[in-house]
Amino acid sequence: MKPVLLFLPLLATLVLSRAEPAPAWTQFRGPNAQGVAVGAQLPDAFGPEKRVWSVDVPPGHSSPVVSGDRIFLTAIEDDEARMLCLATDDGRVLWRGLVPGDLSKEVHRTSSPVAATPATDGHRVFAYFPSFGLIAWDMDGKEAWRRPLEAPFVVNGSGTSPVIAEGKLILCIDQQGGGSLLMAVDPADGRTLWETARPAAVSNYTTPVVWKRGGISEIIVSGNLQATGYTLADGSERWTVGGLEAVSVCPSPVVTGEAVYFMSRSLGGGGAMPPQMDRLLMAGDADKDGRLTLQEAGPLQNDGAFSFVDRDRDGFVTPEELTTATAYLRRAEYGLFALRDPVSQTGDLSDSHVQWRHQKGIAKVTSPVLVNGRLLVVQDGGMVTATEAATGRVVFERERLGPDGGGEYFASPISDGRRVCFCSLRGVVTIAEAADTLAIVHQVKLDGPIAATPALVGSRLYVRTASTLYAFGE
Repeated sequence: MKPVLLFLPLLATLVLSRAEPAPAWTQFRGPNAQGVAVGAQLPDAFGPEKRVWSVDVPPGHSSPVVSGDRIFLTAIEDDEARMLCLATDDGRVLWRGLVPGDLSKEVHRTSSPVAATPATDGHRVFAYFPSFGLIAWDMDGKEAWRRPLEAPFVVNGSGTSPVIAEGKLILCIDQQGGGSLLMAVDPADGRTLWETARPAAVSNYTTPVVWKRGGISEIIVSGNLQATGYTLADGSERWTVGGLEAVSVCPSPVVTGEAVYFMSRSLGGGGAMPPQMDRLLMAGDADKDGRLTLQEAGPLQNDGAFSFVDRDRDGFVTPEELTTATAYLRRAEYGLFALRDPVSQTGDLSDSHVQWRHQKGIAKVTSPVLVNGRLLVVQDGGMVTATEAATGRVVFERERLGPDGGGEYFASPISDGRRVCFCSLRGVVTIAEAADTLAIVHQVKLDGPIAATPALVGSRLYVRTASTLYAFGE
C-alpha cells in the first residue's frame, strides 16, 4: 500500500500537467488580441548574434502565430500568396500552402497584400486573404476547406485579421461603397453560422476582440466614428459608442472584466477640418468641368484620400461627394477612452457609459497594451504614454524609447505582464519596464524593418522583419 500512496502525488502531477494547455500565441496579438502572455517571460538580452535561430522568410506583414511545435505566417513567394508552417525548434519550413487570387490590387506603400495574421485552434490554421477569402489547413498542411469571398474595396488595403472565439471563426470585413459585414463561420467546414451587416462602416483596419463578463460574451469591433458590441452567439447588435475617427481606424480594443478601451487617431478629429474645405479643394478644377480628376485633386492624391471621397468609384470627385465627405469627417473624434460595462443596457452608450477620455500620446496604428493596470501606447517617434486604466490619469507622457528607438511604429507592443516589447519600422526592438517612468532594459537593431507584431510563447520571443524570422530567448 505504501508504494501506491507514494505514487499518487506523482500521478496527480502528471494529470495536472496534461490538463494544462501548452503555451500558445494563436492569433493576432495573442490571447484575445490583447498582446499579453501571462506567465511568459521576455528575454533580457538578445540580438542577431544572440539568438536561438533565424531563418529567411518571404515578405509579408502578417504576425507569426504559434501552436505546439509549429509557427504559422503568411507571405508572398514567387508572386503568389502562401501560408508557411515552420518548426519552433529550428525554423525549418514544414509545409507551404498555396493561395489563389490576384495580388495586383494596390495597397498602401507601407502595407502588404498579405497583412492579415492567421489564427489557429490547434487542429487547423485559418487565414484571410482579401484577394481570395478564407482558407483552412490542418496542422500537416492538407487543405481542410476554402471559402471564397468577394474582394473588399478598402483604401490602403485590408488590415483586419480573423479570430477564434468560443468555437467560432470571426471575421470583420469593412469596406467602402457598402457591403461591410461581421461574420462567424464554423472552423470545421467554413459554413456561415451568422452574418451581420455593418452599413455605416467604411475603411476599418482593426481586429475584433471578445468581451466576456457576467455570463455575457460579446464581439467588440472598433470602426469608423463608433465602436459596436455584438452578441457572440448570434451576431445581433447590442450597443454602440461614439468617439472614434472617421477613417483609418487601426488600433484594436483592450478589454478587462469591468471596461473596454478604445483608441484612434487619423486626421486628428473633426475639428481639424478647415472651414469650406470642399470649396478650397474644388479650386483645383483646372478644366472647369465641375469635378476633380486625381491629377487635379491636390492633397486628395495622398494615402487613398481620393478613393475615399470618390464614393461611386467613377474616377471623378464631385462637389456633392466633397460635401458629403467633409461633413462625415467633421463628425470624427480622436483619443483614448474607457467604456464601463453596460451589463444589459443596449443602444447608444456615448453619453451614459464613457468613464474618461483624453487625447494625450495617441497612436495612429499601434494598439494599446494593458500592463499592471496601465494602458501603454507607443507613437511614431518612439514616444510612450502610460494611462491609469481605472481613472484615465496620465502617469507619464511621450517618454522616448532611447536615442535609437525613433521612427514609425506599425507593430503593436506586447507584454509578459511585467515588461513590454516595442518594435519599430526601423528594425529596433526595445524591452522596457513600465512603472512610474519608462526604464529601458534592452535595445537592439535587427536586419530590417519590423511591421509585424511579435509573438511571445513561454520564454521564446519571435520577431519577423522584412526578410527574417528570429527566435530569441530559450
